[in-house]
Amino acid sequence: MTTVRAIWIIGALSLLAGSSFAAEAALTIYNQNFAVVREVIPLDLKAGVNQIRFTDTTSYLEPGSVILRDRAGKQALVILEQNYRADPVSQELLLSLNEGQTISFLVQRGDQTEIVLGKIVRSGFVSRAATIWVQGQYPYNPPQPLQPPNQQPIVEVDGKLRFGLPGTPLFPPLPSDTILKPTLDWVIEAEKPGKTQAEFSYVTGGLTWEADYNVVSAETSDVLNLVGWVTMTNQCGKAFDNAKIKLMAGDVNKIQPPGLQMYARLLPANGVGGGVGGGPPVTEKPFEEYHLYELHRPATLHDQETKQVEFVRAEGIQSKRIYVYDGMKVDQSRYQGWNLMSIRQDRDYGTDSNPKVWVMREFVNSQVNHLGMPLPGGHLRFYMQDKDTNLEFTGENVIQHTPRDETIRVYTGSAFDLVGERRRTNYRIDTNNNWMSEAFEVKLRNHKKEAVEVRVVEHLYRGAGWEITDKSDDFRKIDSQTVEFRVPVQPDVEKVVRYAVDYRW
Repeated sequence: MTTVRAIWIIGALSLLAGSSFAAEAALTIYNQNFAVVREVIPLDLKAGVNQIRFTDTTSYLEPGSVILRDRAGKQALVILEQNYRADPVSQELLLSLNEGQTISFLVQRGDQTEIVLGKIVRSGFVSRAATIWVQGQYPYNPPQPLQPPNQQPIVEVDGKLRFGLPGTPLFPPLPSDTILKPTLDWVIEAEKPGKTQAEFSYVTGGLTWEADYNVVSAETSDVLNLVGWVTMTNQCGKAFDNAKIKLMAGDVNKIQPPGLQMYARLLPANGVGGGVGGGPPVTEKPFEEYHLYELHRPATLHDQETKQVEFVRAEGIQSKRIYVYDGMKVDQSRYQGWNLMSIRQDRDYGTDSNPKVWVMREFVNSQVNHLGMPLPGGHLRFYMQDKDTNLEFTGENVIQHTPRDETIRVYTGSAFDLVGERRRTNYRIDTNNNWMSEAFEVKLRNHKKEAVEVRVVEHLYRGAGWEITDKSDDFRKIDSQTVEFRVPVQPDVEKVVRYAVDYRW
């Protein structure tokens, strides 16, 4: 597909005709809501100063990131001046340009069309300069306003004010400096005349990608089949035709404006190739400290479009279903503003019981387990095939970037037929001798038809110096303040785990 755009070049005082040309587009999209755009644009330069207007950029180009160079290295291109404008003409912009003026409005009343005069008191226009791009846990957020944009226009008609427009506005002719698309104006100095193939590169917001994984298993099996997609989203205000696309996975340090950082803090807080044609549609390779995924075929990415491409397919993945009971329930609102020492010394902290037993899925990302490629972060969705072969959704979670040979473990929900109950059975404290003792009882009830193993997690939060003095079952130390009991629970049986712990400080 051919992209047509216009470039105007002025050599000294002479104006050259605009020319149409086809450009090669290449994108490297990062999963942090930005991308690097590379295009090749032919230039016919005069020796000396050239003024060039380029009208096919994105709406979120970072002007300071622009690089313009001769691909062959034969012509030095010196940008003496660069101007970027990203407020193309719109009804709202024209209303703002005519604030305080009286214009005509076309009003439809039944079959009759009338012209009504109205004075624009307030346009309600919010310029692009007052918007920022907000990046959150999910990278599909549209530009969010720094100030609320919901200011309705105010128009005075027949001496009375009204919110909203009385009809379709009829504007006077456009000013000569009005732009219809985001525009770059360059003043370029060339050493010598001639045609050159210039590489135009820049960083832009509004483009992002993430991975989506669909995992299917049979009702009575923990063997998984996995299909992974890369999901690309374009909200940058520009389409890319037949572009060469690469996807960068990793945590690249990208400095964000102060406003963006503020909004980001307010938002809530990762192989085996498939495909036809003899190879996978996406391949992966390490790049610097990150991983680069490349689409084998050029793809067209329209503005406001979400495109998905399969990049991994694997069958026969061995997994484990893990049941975890973390019975300590804490009312976080009660302890807001407390320091850690005060929380530890509170007699009732951590004594409420959580009845839910978590269901976890675990599998190893290795070649032996039919995977073994770096998996970029994204959504992991689980489906189970029931007896009539229908697929039922059984849970989802988000994984981080996962190197090969690492283990993926995700929470998918709470078990319906497993119930936990935790209560404190003893509490003693001797502040004079810096000593405390607690005892707990954990009850597990299994209403399934088969036996299960439940991992009982206990947090020894009172202090770093602790010793378990009595226990009903063996435990393993997970870290300096966490222990785990792996407990088999038979069908229709209540299993009780007891332990006592002493703290000294």
